[in-house]
Amino acid sequence: MSIFVRFFAAVGLLLAISCWSSKLMAADWPHRTVRLIAPVPAGSGSDFSARLFAERLSEQWGQPVVVENRPGADGVIGVSAFLNTEDDHTLLYAISAVFTLLPITHEKLPYDPVRDLVPICPTSDVVLAIAVTGKRSIRSLDDLVQTARAEPGKLNWSSSPGLPPFVVGGFLKNAKLELAFVPYRDLAPALQDLGEGRIDVFVHALSVTMPQVQSGRARLLAVASDARAPLVPDVPTVAEAGFPDLRMDGVVGLFGKRGIPHTLRDQIASAVSAVANDPAIRQRLAHVGQAAHPGTAAEFAALLDERRRSLADLAKAMNFKPTQ
Repeated sequence: MSIFVRFFAAVGLLLAISCWSSKLMAADWPHRTVRLIAPVPAGSGSDFSARLFAERLSEQWGQPVVVENRPGADGVIGVSAFLNTEDDHTLLYAISAVFTLLPITHEKLPYDPVRDLVPICPTSDVVLAIAVTGKRSIRSLDDLVQTARAEPGKLNWSSSPGLPPFVVGGFLKNAKLELAFVPYRDLAPALQDLGEGRIDVFVHALSVTMPQVQSGRARLLAVASDARAPLVPDVPTVAEAGFPDLRMDGVVGLFGKRGIPHTLRDQIASAVSAVANDPAIRQRLAHVGQAAHPGTAAEFAALLDERRRSLADLAKAMNFKPTQ
């Protein structure tokens, strides 16, 4: 046998062993607690779906599935914590912005999302809403813009991390509107300040804002999705309100680390899709202004690529300067 024949035979054997090992790992996974790192505060929109999916996946896998919140720095803290773990039973449960937007808004990240994160599958769509404190008489987006023009520098706003600061911030800049941004690490004080009028405008998941709306302490102006939310059918979309540039998606999904076996990735995606297609899960998500979003790894990756290109084009049009 020539040296070339022996070489290629050895390569073939190694490939076969690698393929067999990946399938064996997938068949044996999970064999202990699965941890989902969520780079958002407890109680936020994607945190709700994370806990809902964790509950059902735990039943399906026969192993505990726990959610660990690691908020801060627009999601960078949570993503970094995920990438720094050596545990193959830890996954990242995050909004798409950590993959599509952070490379645009931050000049230097401690990681490369495209290189280091592997999209596994989408889970749900969080409906983002624009609300105003009940202390103000503002009743539409047009009212808000007119008030901001009449009272420059008098209004302020806050939001969830990710898309809202980028999209809304860009809109305000282009429209030459002066609204001070007030950052919050936790939701509770932000919601309290919205209800008491210390925050004028709040852009966050619909599910997060609804308690203040239902109590009359806040008012919804629009939802940022393509279609009206079944939970609040009388509230217009931003496009219907005349401000299509404020459209924002809230796609949430699971990510693995570079090197995750394809078989394991597909196995997890299949399990998640089964949960997302469950009518009871769909109903629970709809009740808080979310929608189930089953899909494959390939579909999720394609969606993220399209969103990343779209946001890059928007940043270029805005002449956006990333954070140093």
